[in-house]
Amino acid sequence: MPPTGPSASAPGPDAGKPERVLRLAGFDRDDIVDGPGLRCVVFVQGCPHHCPGCQNPQTWAFEGGEEVTPSELFRRIEDTVLDTGVTFSGGEPFAQADALADLARMLRPRYDVACYTGYLFEALLAKSERDEGTRRLLESIDILVDGPFVEARKDRMLLFRGSANQRILDVPASLAARAAVWTTDPGWVGEDGAARAG
Repeated sequence: MPPTGPSASAPGPDAGKPERVLRLAGFDRDDIVDGPGLRCVVFVQGCPHHCPGCQNPQTWAFEGGEEVTPSELFRRIEDTVLDTGVTFSGGEPFAQADALADLARMLRPRYDVACYTGYLFEALLAKSERDEGTRRLLESIDILVDGPFVEARKDRMLLFRGSANQRILDVPASLAARAAVWTTDPGWVGEDGAARAG
């Protein structure tokens, strides 16, 4: 079992250098709607997608929000008692990929890390070949819920997705295959895998 408490704090990947800054729209503890179990949710500020029907339009503007460092956020997450997972949402997490990659690397392996994005995995994979932040964030997360919210395909019965076009991907397997691979984790897709439907 990984160590817990302040002694478990890990330095960021660029220890000794000034920390990156993350623009934060909000932070929730003990969340049960953005992944299985109890989770902390990091809502980033700023999104280029502007999906019609988005439930968080207040996060679209790249101005505003709170500026925090990954270490500050890590300490907030450490202060939670019951949460075992962390979800990055928004806003668009990949618009702040470098800072979130730093945070994700502090969190693992103590927490499982999931990320929502309006981009498709295939687009992020291609971008990761020329953009280090995108590559580092993909390599630092366990689950990716990808694709824009499509109001015409909205389905309240879907598990951890807003619309049926979105996928719940096993990121390490997807990176290894260089193709989108659905997770088989029953926490994310249900015991019968029914969450993959759509």
